[in-house]
Amino acid sequence: MTEGAVAGGSGLQATGVRSMAVGGDVSVAITGDGARVVMLPAEAVRWAREVEAPPGAGNLPGSASGVFVGRKGELAELRRLLTAEGEAAVTQISGVRAIHGLGGIGKSTLALHYAHTYRRRYTLVWWINATSTEQIVTSLAALAVRLCPQWAASAGVQERAAWAMLWLQWHPGWLLVFDNVEDAADMRHYLGTLPDGHHLATSRTATGWHTIAPTMPLGLLDAEAAVNLLCTLALEAEHVPTPAQRRDAADLAADLGYLPLALEQAGAYLFETGTSPADYRQMLGRVIDAAAGGIDPERTIARIWHHTLTAVQRRNPQAVTLLNAMAWLAPEDIPRTLLAPLCPDPLALGEALGTLYAYNMIAYSADRQAISVHRLVQTVLRHQPADSDSYVPGRRDAEHLIQHATSGEDTDTFQWEQLLPHVVAVADSTPFRSPASTDTANAYQAAAQYLFRQGREAHTIPLRTAVLTQHEQVLGDTHPHTLTSRNNLAYAYRAVGDLGRAIPLHEATLAQREQVLGDTHPHTLASRNNLASAYQAVGDLGRAIPLHEATLAQYEQVLGDTHPQTLTSRNNLASAYRAVGDLGRAIPLHEATLAQREQVLGDTHPDTLTSRNNLARARQADQAVQQRSTATSTAADEGQQPSTAD
Repeated sequence: MTEGAVAGGSGLQATGVRSMAVGGDVSVAITGDGARVVMLPAEAVRWAREVEAPPGAGNLPGSASGVFVGRKGELAELRRLLTAEGEAAVTQISGVRAIHGLGGIGKSTLALHYAHTYRRRYTLVWWINATSTEQIVTSLAALAVRLCPQWAASAGVQERAAWAMLWLQWHPGWLLVFDNVEDAADMRHYLGTLPDGHHLATSRTATGWHTIAPTMPLGLLDAEAAVNLLCTLALEAEHVPTPAQRRDAADLAADLGYLPLALEQAGAYLFETGTSPADYRQMLGRVIDAAAGGIDPERTIARIWHHTLTAVQRRNPQAVTLLNAMAWLAPEDIPRTLLAPLCPDPLALGEALGTLYAYNMIAYSADRQAISVHRLVQTVLRHQPADSDSYVPGRRDAEHLIQHATSGEDTDTFQWEQLLPHVVAVADSTPFRSPASTDTANAYQAAAQYLFRQGREAHTIPLRTAVLTQHEQVLGDTHPHTLTSRNNLAYAYRAVGDLGRAIPLHEATLAQREQVLGDTHPHTLASRNNLASAYQAVGDLGRAIPLHEATLAQYEQVLGDTHPQTLTSRNNLASAYRAVGDLGRAIPLHEATLAQREQVLGDTHPDTLTSRNNLARARQADQAVQQRSTATSTAADEGQQPSTAD
């Protein structure tokens, strides 16, 4: 039958796409697009009109007695939107509201709490599994079994669902909760047919709702609510958390990204096992799929997101490739341009990102040119099994992205500042036994050198550590590039004052360069100079001065008397003499260094200015010594009283 057809003269019409018309004394139910005709016995139609739902009838999947924090505002807003008579809530036809958000954000929990809070305001509250059209039909069929078992027990699923639709038309004032709607278009059929109640939908998808119902994106819990939830679940009911326990809970809540289901899962695990929040944080990647304390194994964060990723894979496989790569980058402000090598066609890139956005797996910046990923999504994805090449999914792609982004020589400061968090994130997140790569090491090195040029040597340590690790694995412990990496890391430690780590690295580098490159190679001399400077910085001038003296002699022999590195070595030796108080040797060296730097580098070169400053300080120190000596001598003379004779 066609849309708008009259069934048996009843006057009821199906007016929307896939809407259903049933009614009166007519024993037929018709889908609005003519796709399905369901025959109902006249007796069943009569029962649909006459049967009343018992007070408080419903099938809610849980109680409202569980912990519910941080959502009072959303609960009130949801009630307002479902009951208001205005465009915002689409209540002229039906009270419809859709809640969407990341899996584990608490969509179903909020819907369930709403249903429990207001169930006495409704004639019936019915929870519908809406992951597919078939599941919706099955859930509606269960309503017929609940209200009319004498007939429904022997009827088919389609007949029972048609009976439920007829009952809902005859009995207004109900609430239908469509949980986990996969496709917003599936709702049209029910909204067009059932105008006299409230429809509340939850969905992982954020798109496709604009023509269906107003949506309420559900955000993360705020920090205080997250800590309260975690403490309530993890500690004994009567226990008041100490300040230290709240701090530990705050650290864990931050790692969990304030995601309600992850907090619930962690709290149950901590309570049941006695694990500390600090230990849970260390084990996070391994316990994120652990179910404890009544947590449904199928409702752990890892399982929920696995189902989401399966749906994303079916819709757009390239989207999963992008998400796996983004798992290794910084969670915030990932430039679209950084992802382009994985998806060079802008149209394909937009479609892949759109799929991830639809499933709330990513968020866009205000200008939609940058992407954010929840850090717990990243944690779950980083703990997938490695492939046959020992790469965890997405890891190889992430390394290729930073290699590509750092390979150009025209990268400006703004681009570097955009890239840095992601290069550092890739370096920090290297999986155990992940294959090493000199190309990846070069990307880390390029970023470290940018920071060095910016005077931010302290921030280079994770990058220089990663460069050294990659070179040791690929090139070996004594390769010249490895030795340079070790020297650079030692220098970075020294720059931040961590001489306890810097000196052993300098000592090892010097010994290996002497062995591999020879005693007078320029790199060996640089290592000797660096080690002497580190000794001097720690106050060990007994070892610093002999090394400086030997280094200067070798520089003069190998590079000549006025080579810039020779001049640096001479300046360093003079500074060491000054530090030990030997100004008689320090001042002539400073004078010679300054004269040579003026001649070789020019009068205003930074090194020349440094030499001039050092000489001035040395002369000032010498003058102070002489003044103290004169003052001491005068005091001695004044202290001798002349003897007098009678």
